[in-house]
Amino acid sequence: MADEKILLVDDEEEFVSTLAERIETRGAKVVTATSGQEAVDKIKDENFDAIVLDLQMPGMNGIEAMKSILEKKPDMQVILLTGYGTIERGVEAVKQGAMDFLEKPIDIKKLMEKIAEAKSRRMVIVEKNMSDKMKDLLSKRGW
Repeated sequence: MADEKILLVDDEEEFVSTLAERIETRGAKVVTATSGQEAVDKIKDENFDAIVLDLQMPGMNGIEAMKSILEKKPDMQVILLTGYGTIERGVEAVKQGAMDFLEKPIDIKKLMEKIAEAKSRRMVIVEKNMSDKMKDLLSKRGW
């Protein structure tokens, strides 16, 4: 389990840098953002195996950022981080498209398992989309 590319989004800069470091020591590449809007901007030009997104952020919150990300790139896998009794919102987020949610403080082992699962899910979606495109292309060409 290595080579995952993760977008880590949280408005607490110290939390982001510490968690990014912990994830990178486990072999993943981490890109960070400190706002929902910054996260949405970063997915325009890059793809990620998982997006780890804080639910509670000023401005664009985690749910709004997730919706915007999934509108642009439906294959993205979002893992939301919840704190201070926002479990209900975490469950609601899953209903709205999040792959899963984890409570803060983060259990790094559990987070890495979720990231690996996100990468696998995304690979299945991407492969299916490629297969569908090939079938469509071949049917149009009459091959």
